[in-house]
Amino acid sequence: SRGFRLPTEAEWEHAARAGSNYRYSGGDDLDAVGWYDGNSNSRTHMAAQKQANGWGLHDMSGNVWEWCWDRYGDYPSGAVTDPIGPVGGPDRVGRSCAWASPVAGVCRPACRSWFPPGHQFPVVGLRLVKTDQGDSDPAPP
Repeated sequence: SRGFRLPTEAEWEHAARAGSNYRYSGGDDLDAVGWYDGNSNSRTHMAAQKQANGWGLHDMSGNVWEWCWDRYGDYPSGAVTDPIGPVGGPDRVGRSCAWASPVAGVCRPACRSWFPPGHQFPVVGLRLVKTDQGDSDPAPP
């Protein structure tokens, strides 16, 4: 829909880091900022129950994996600004981690995963980016 879309993988990581160098999005203590296997009681939780990051965004380190616009693939070699994933490929990027993630390191902003489009998992959700009505999508899906 015009005005909203999934974030690119680069946009998602930029928002999760919020200009900081914390281990997780919003702090160095995962229990304070995110839901994962160690504290979730094996279920998702209502948004915004944990500490926000520096830009006021909640749940970017845990609760559910979040779909990104990009197809999953290897990162390009060399430095790039605002990269977009490959044009084709069977899977979409997932960022964050989920209530079922057993390893806290998976919940760091740099961690990435992949999921096939159309497949439903109880550990995957989404976060939308609001764009200007006239903005086009970042790349072909």
